[in-house]
Amino acid sequence: MKNEGRLEGRVAVITGAASGIGRATAVIFAREGAKLVIADVNEEGLNETLRRVKGEGGEAVTRITDVAVEEQVMKLIEFAIQTYSGIDILCNNAGISGRLSKLEEQDAGEWSTIFGVNVMGAVFGIKHVAGHMQERRYGAIVNTASVAGIRSGAGGNAYSASKAALINLTQTAACDLGGYNVRVNAVCPGLIETGMTKPVFDYAREKGKEQKLGYRCELRRYGAPEEVARAILFLASDEASYITGQALPVDGGNTASLNLPGMKF
Repeated sequence: MKNEGRLEGRVAVITGAASGIGRATAVIFAREGAKLVIADVNEEGLNETLRRVKGEGGEAVTRITDVAVEEQVMKLIEFAIQTYSGIDILCNNAGISGRLSKLEEQDAGEWSTIFGVNVMGAVFGIKHVAGHMQERRYGAIVNTASVAGIRSGAGGNAYSASKAALINLTQTAACDLGGYNVRVNAVCPGLIETGMTKPVFDYAREKGKEQKLGYRCELRRYGAPEEVARAILFLASDEASYITGQALPVDGGNTASLNLPGMKF
């Protein structure tokens, strides 16, 4: 894909950048000219992402951050502003999936952990960057939600509920910040091969069922992190200057149907 400098001069903070969609987003943002602050709890993975960003000629710094801890997110935002004198883009990408277990088998701790990362991580990020972006009257925030937040069948109870909450947070934050020219949107990936979905892919390959991965979506395949990252790039760029409060499925058509390809009523 041709790189057009769509983020030239912009500073972006990306959480969950040690692998998968976060890593792909960091690499694509670097190609498009952004300066990056990449964060994750996985230091080894974060350093690999940094290596790839620099391999693209990009500029980035790393910060070990647990997004479920408000003080760490606050320090991440402060670090980014101190390093690059401002933040133009925040990608709340960090997320965890939890177990695929029955509701009656899940305890409060499991729900709390998932909501702590998937929802409160984004809450803290938006909370601590909002004043800075409002003052500058510019900003783009992109949250990584999921098709699981739109309909059932794409994740466990707690994970799905957390992503539905994240979509609603996207809408309410967009309403709060729109008057300051700060846009808030979300991407909703379908089945993407990442570290988080690795158990699903490993199981399918072990059982000789890899060909069934993604078969329930209209494109009859699963997606790649780069395909989601390109959607994040669009929403973060000025090309999406009149788009806010939206949750964009990047799912091969999964949410456009009843999950029965070829059967339309």
